[in-house]
Amino acid sequence: MAGGRAYRTEAVVLRSFRLGEADRVLHLYTLDRGRVGAVAKGIRKTKSRFGARLEPLSHVEVLLHQGSGELQTVTGVELLRSHRAIREQQYRLGVGLIGAEAMLRLFTEQEGNPRAFGALTAFLDLVDQLAVRTKRPGLDPLALAFQLKLLWLSGYLPHLTSCADCGAENEPLVGYSPRAGGAVCRNCAQGEIALSPAGIAGIEALLASPLADASDVGLAERSARDALAVITAAYEYFGNFRLRTLRSA
Repeated sequence: MAGGRAYRTEAVVLRSFRLGEADRVLHLYTLDRGRVGAVAKGIRKTKSRFGARLEPLSHVEVLLHQGSGELQTVTGVELLRSHRAIREQQYRLGVGLIGAEAMLRLFTEQEGNPRAFGALTAFLDLVDQLAVRTKRPGLDPLALAFQLKLLWLSGYLPHLTSCADCGAENEPLVGYSPRAGGAVCRNCAQGEIALSPAGIAGIEALLASPLADASDVGLAERSARDALAVITAAYEYFGNFRLRTLRSA
């Protein structure tokens, strides 16, 4: 192609939607360039050479052509991990799509972030083997741990060791204040999100543990709900968004 240049990078397909009769627009998170929008031409045709390689949540090595427009063009792709096991089981798919949307909303720049990319690929590898642990994928320990780690990598790690508002170190922490950036004591918790001591401990454990150990943290449902409340409040306060995938999960 004239008027541009090509480059190769690892990528995960976060989202895909139709464009015209045969093409698809892909939202990719790439190792080298961060979030990238690209067109896969002819992908919906029966004889497409890309076909199932670019399904949502697939981990690929992709050849992209960068022209003058906002959308790049996929000119080649090799499948590294299909993550077909996620797409074929409803619970796993729910967890995987929550993680993908969190990446989309928190990491919007065309700037490489190897730690975020590594966290994403590790997360998807774990979801491949995930067992059903709760009625709601949004309360799954792995989904919660991944989102908390993404908030950490985005610079929004909740402060949990002392009151984030007044600084008191010896007062019990009973709530979460997005404005203050963390847990708050009873005197500062007026109008803030209530948290249980077990919920705070659960969030700390999820942050401190590798993703592979998230399911071993032993979260009770109340603790999982507290963690989810902190995550959603952080999204709304710092990013002014809510995850669509959490509404039905």
